[in-house]
Order: sequence, then structure tokens, then C-alpha cells
Amino acid sequence: MTVAKLEVQGVKKIFNESQANATLTLNEVDLTVPSGGITSIIGPSGCGKSTLLYIIAGLVPPTAGQILVGGERITKPDPKIGIVFQEFRIFPWLTVERNVTFGLQLAREAAEKRKATAASFIRMVGLEGFEQHYPKQLSGGMKQRVAIAQTFACDPEIVLMDEPLGSLDALTRELLQEEILKIWAASGKTILLVTHSIDEAIYLGQQVVVMSPRPTRILRQFDVPLPYPRMPSMRTDPAVADLRLQIWELLRSGMS
Repeated sequence: MTVAKLEVQGVKKIFNESQANATLTLNEVDLTVPSGGITSIIGPSGCGKSTLLYIIAGLVPPTAGQILVGGERITKPDPKIGIVFQEFRIFPWLTVERNVTFGLQLAREAAEKRKATAASFIRMVGLEGFEQHYPKQLSGGMKQRVAIAQTFACDPEIVLMDEPLGSLDALTRELLQEEILKIWAASGKTILLVTHSIDEAIYLGQQVVVMSPRPTRILRQFDVPLPYPRMPSMRTDPAVADLRLQIWELLRSGMS
């Protein structure tokens, strides 16, 4: 499948536009996300990173500008775009298997195909043997694995990830980073990842987009000097340390 290119063109977002407390959150943001790659976005808390994702997903309308996927304007939720939230957006009354197949059921996929697809993604995120478990029986990391499998099972062209690992402990976070890379390598999807972690942004991304405080603009876009597949030993590569310092200094200068 050819993956469509994602383009953010002149996107501006003003909340409470007609009121005295109007807030300019995004200030004419332009961004082109390479097809089939992973792009990380990092910036200060509250700068509008999540708002940008919700606009791309068609969940929040921009005040100005547009989102294009394969040249087609996105103005509402679209099957071509999937999203993984920081909170575990899975159904507590459904088993792991039925959570993963939920979107496929809405799309009226045949039961046999749904089951095969679920089995594939459940295996990919390391949850074999937990197909009939309910969310209350799972750890936080396992719940997020279900959410990731649920999103990828619907076969979107673009996957948005809004700090999907932010609430997890350090070890689980690193393990799930490896799972995300594995799923990405197998699926060839375009991933746009919002994170507060510079290390995570570098380790997962082919490029890192650094955003300013509100009103938000893009300060700089860095190419990550690491090949794929990524290996844990690369986390201590001198090139990573140098890039981490550059991003940190840019973030610090943007906030001063």
C-alpha cells in the first residue's frame, strides 16, 4: 500500500476566539511528515502539541490553515488516520481480543478476518495468552499495548501517538518503545509521535520537530543520525548525546 504524505499548512488555532480570554495556541504551523517514517514532536508542556494532533485527526477544527493527506483536505475523522492517546482508550467491558477487533467490527469485516488480524497484532505487541483477559486484569503497560494493537489493526495510513508512553514506568516505557519500532517496521505506517522525552523522540524518530512555547511555532527540525533498525546500544551513541544537547539548548532558549 502506498502511504499518503501528511502536510500541515499554515495551521493556526485560537481558543475562545470571540471572547476576552482568547488564546492563540498554534501560530501558522507548517510541517511535512515523510511517508512511511516516524516523526517525533517535542516542546514545552501546554504548547499545543496535542492540539496539533487533534487537528490532524479531524477532532478539532483549525482556526486557519489546512491538513492534507495525499493532497486531500482533512476536516473530520478519517479512516486513513488512527490515533493512540496517552490515556488507555480501551473498553473495560471487552476482552483484549474484542478490543483489538472493535474497529474492524464497525467496518463490517468478516469474523474470520477480524480474528486473524487480532491474533497477528496481539502477537506483535506481546500479549499472546491474554486474548480473553479484560482490561482490569492487565497492567498499565499491557493496556497501552492493547490500545496500540487496536489502532494498527484498523490499518490506517497514518498513526498519531499522543504521549502514549508518558504514564508508564521507565522500564516498561523502553520495552514499549521497542514494540512500537517493531510494529512500525512490519507495517510501514507513517507515525507522528508527541512526547515530552528528548531521548524517546530521538530513539524512535527519523526526525525530531521542536516546538516553541505558546503561541506555538516550529523552532527547528532535526534529522536523527541513527540507522534503522534501532538497537538499545544506540541510546548511548555519542551522536545521540550531541543531538540531545542541541534539542535541550533550543528548548531552553525558546522558553527564556
